[in-house]
Amino acid sequence: MSHQTGIEASDDLLAFFARSKEGEVRVIRVDIEDEQLVLGKSVDTVGSWEDDFDKLIRPLLMEKQPCYILYRLDTQNDMGYEWVFLSWSPDFAPVRQKMLYAGTRSTLKKTFGGGQIKEEVFGTTVEDLSLDGYKKHLDSQEAPAPLTFAEEELQFIKKNEVNAEIGVDSKHQSMPGVTFPISQDAADKVQELKMGELNYVQLSLDIKNERICLENTDDTSTAELPSRVPTDQARYHLFVFKHTHEGDYMESIVFIYSMPGYKCSIKERMLYSSAKSPLVDILENHLGLELIKKIEISDGAELTEDFLQDELHPKKNAVKQAFAKPKGPSNRGPRRMTKQRPEEAVENNNDVEEQGSVI
Repeated sequence: MSHQTGIEASDDLLAFFARSKEGEVRVIRVDIEDEQLVLGKSVDTVGSWEDDFDKLIRPLLMEKQPCYILYRLDTQNDMGYEWVFLSWSPDFAPVRQKMLYAGTRSTLKKTFGGGQIKEEVFGTTVEDLSLDGYKKHLDSQEAPAPLTFAEEELQFIKKNEVNAEIGVDSKHQSMPGVTFPISQDAADKVQELKMGELNYVQLSLDIKNERICLENTDDTSTAELPSRVPTDQARYHLFVFKHTHEGDYMESIVFIYSMPGYKCSIKERMLYSSAKSPLVDILENHLGLELIKKIEISDGAELTEDFLQDELHPKKNAVKQAFAKPKGPSNRGPRRMTKQRPEEAVENNNDVEEQGSVI
């Protein structure tokens, strides 16, 4: 979910946009001033789009001030020239400025005309918005996001699992797991989280009564999230992860299944594991929750901001690394001698006897 700031383009900027699409302007910088999108600077075309890229963009980037850059390519589509939309958000810029520009990004794109924007690039360093950085961005767009082993395993299971009808108030066994009904108060809190009234819901299994129950709904920040994970009991967690990615402010609902290894009984581990997939189905298909990511952990300390960012937005690899065969141990002993077959032993003895007779 992305949020808008209510900032709109000034009349002068709208008039300039209308004139800039004829092919003379190469680059436009847009700033936010006095709660308006305004024209910061524009530069006319000098050479080809590749020749102009670094020479015209780099002088427009300020060390501590975010901005938007619209860069015209030499190619056209049905609506006219194609443009690249660059979002500049340097690391040393004030946090408030970063959030303001992130929340207004969609407004500028819509105002300019999304149909003419061919690519969008987000940068925090000058290298990100260089010609080499832009070409690396294009290469990464072509590469598929890598799957972890757990994701590959989950993908295989989903292809082979048997579907069964599951209801909020039903309990029955299906191929992938056991479905427990979710308590009414837990379902109500899930709905509140869906509506944005809560940012954290913790659920547990009442093994004795065979129900999914509510445990915790305390307001929780990303820094506080690890402390919410019990060290001796399994839990299900729903967390609204508020963050920015490539210039967009996002609120992503993450489903977290925590299982602290062998500190739990075998029965508890089996039931939590079996009830997980049916619970996710209830949350998504019956309670209408949009789960952006499903994560399994054994220790709450894993839930750092960087970990969640990597899980939600995995880095794309343009080249898949080949598997490297590991080296053998350095202290490996001598090669094992194999036992001779009887016929080989006879031949060797004959050879020795012949050599002895010659001597």
